[in-house]
Amino acid sequence: MNRMRAIVQSAFGGPEVLTYAETHVPEPGPGEVLLRVAGAGVNPGDTVLRSGRVLELVTLPWTPGNDVAGVVERVGEGVTRFGAGDEVYGMLPVSARGAYAEYVVAPAAALAPKPRNLDLARAAAVPLVAITAWQALSVLARVAPGDRVLIHAAAGGVGHVAVQLARELGAHVIGTARPGKHAWLRGLGADELVDYTAGDFRAAVEPVDVVLDLVGGAYGPRSLDVLKPGGLLIGASIDPGVDEERAGARGLRYVWVAAEPSGRALEPITRRIEDGRLTVAVERTYLLSEAAAAHRAIEEKRTTGKLVLVP
Repeated sequence: MNRMRAIVQSAFGGPEVLTYAETHVPEPGPGEVLLRVAGAGVNPGDTVLRSGRVLELVTLPWTPGNDVAGVVERVGEGVTRFGAGDEVYGMLPVSARGAYAEYVVAPAAALAPKPRNLDLARAAAVPLVAITAWQALSVLARVAPGDRVLIHAAAGGVGHVAVQLARELGAHVIGTARPGKHAWLRGLGADELVDYTAGDFRAAVEPVDVVLDLVGGAYGPRSLDVLKPGGLLIGASIDPGVDEERAGARGLRYVWVAAEPSGRALEPITRRIEDGRLTVAVERTYLLSEAAAAHRAIEEKRTTGKLVLVP
């Protein structure tokens, strides 16, 4: 076993630069494991990196993909937590070899045993969105019972997980989404839904304690307008449209959230999934060879939950 299929990108651009190619199977180094990939989550950030908008993070040629779930094939020196045959999931650091492949090398510290009640393909949808939502609401915002929390793009990957976590933390949850997704989001715990296609959300939202902005751009400064004095805006997009200084000038707070690869950070997520308190929706799975089609779907911004690639 020394050859595999993977998505290899040799130029920046649209989805068409994602090439399904044959390449060599990587070797795990110290502290790493080699995974036989069963699923790779597709995230909006993957499309941003593919386009070349964040050049400092990508060295071509490269294979995209942070979210992964799979079976440990073998382990590198010093790895004792996992062994061959273990089913794991996690978020990979950005590197030249991502999860859009049949095999990938991952730091053992970035992985955790997959939730018992999820198959591997579905588990691949979880890490980045769940870690981001948990970090934003539980760690940074410290959401408490009675807080009013507004979540933009509530039906997306991070958004629908954030709705569930905010509800569990006792918040009054408000989400922006298209009308066709309102009933589903109410089922996840949203108290109020705003149709962002019908007008400016500011006209429909009473003051809130926390905004989780998963859209960015003009949504950043507009979100400041609906915060209570001392309220917190959490940005999670590549173009947040606001910064700490702009928020501070109005007596408000701003922080940007970024998920960090960590098996330990997945522990509270795994417990909630196994207890039935948290679900991560997978709208569709694509074959690995269809990665370009998955990226097009993400860029149309109409997806509900997550997309996953399977070898």
